[in-house]
Amino acid sequence: MLRWRRREASLENRPPQRPGSRLEVTVPEKPLHPVQEPPIQLLRRLEFKVLRRLDGFLFGDYTGVFYGPSLDLAEVREYQPGDEVRRIDWSVTARTGKIHVRQYREEREITAWVIVDLSASMDFGTRRVLKREAALEFAVTAAAIVARHGDKVGAVVVSEAGMRTVPAGTGRRQIVKIVQQLQKSSTRSRPKTPSPDPLEQALSFINRTLKRRALVFVVSDFLPSEMPLTPQAVPPWAKPLGRLAYRHEVIAVRISDPAERELPQVGELRVRDPESGQEVWVNTSDPRVRAAHRALVKERDETLKRTLQSIRVDLLELSTAREIVEPILKFTLRRKGVRR
Repeated sequence: MLRWRRREASLENRPPQRPGSRLEVTVPEKPLHPVQEPPIQLLRRLEFKVLRRLDGFLFGDYTGVFYGPSLDLAEVREYQPGDEVRRIDWSVTARTGKIHVRQYREEREITAWVIVDLSASMDFGTRRVLKREAALEFAVTAAAIVARHGDKVGAVVVSEAGMRTVPAGTGRRQIVKIVQQLQKSSTRSRPKTPSPDPLEQALSFINRTLKRRALVFVVSDFLPSEMPLTPQAVPPWAKPLGRLAYRHEVIAVRISDPAERELPQVGELRVRDPESGQEVWVNTSDPRVRAAHRALVKERDETLKRTLQSIRVDLLELSTAREIVEPILKFTLRRKGVRR
């Protein structure tokens, strides 16, 4: 899908264009981002605006909301009334002729990982922030919640320029390291040659790396680096994400912008795909174009939700138009209801 590349291209305050007129959305070649906050200042801002509100809601309970039952197998025993059917060990049941269930040992320590996709499509934003800035806000917030409860947290930051990792650690200093790595990756240069899907690479890496069960946040817009033949095509990241979800607790966090979902009615508009660099003129006043775009967005959304449901990964939706606190609270309430 073709998208505007930068926040400077926002159309919110532009006057309506005459049908048939042309509006060329171009910006000079300059850094994509405003002057970045120092890591400590950014962390303090998020602590004041976001963490303070979430702490009262999640304190002492974030593991029950974000983290499912442990997979550290302790024993296999005979079934008792009230045991969950999904814990039945069918191989032992077939061998003994009696129903047996797997009993798990509770894990006291949790390690969390935040995988952040900062590929070219994340440079887009027409509202409060760019998508990459919303991703940074959530990644730092999630990491801080985990670290403040004494658990380890690490990060994998991926883009077309490569992959950077922050080994799992604890404490406030660890959060500052993650902020620094996210900011470094936000100012990288783009490669001139196409690369494989960055998110697929990151998921394959984390599959090879994690040995013990972990909590994993995957933060991305989940837009492909290359447009598939059809919107229904299985995304390249689906298979490694499914493998990851089989062994770990995985939460997908999608970042989107309202302008990606509904074309502005401004006449002819030149748009660019930030992943491929392809540019085309689009007549946004043509009802057929607008209908086709809405259908494409709907099919893409359905494909994403269907893919995540098939591998049992919950989806948290965040928008560049809104603060992140309210969607996180609604998500945690929904997960609490499911776990009861």
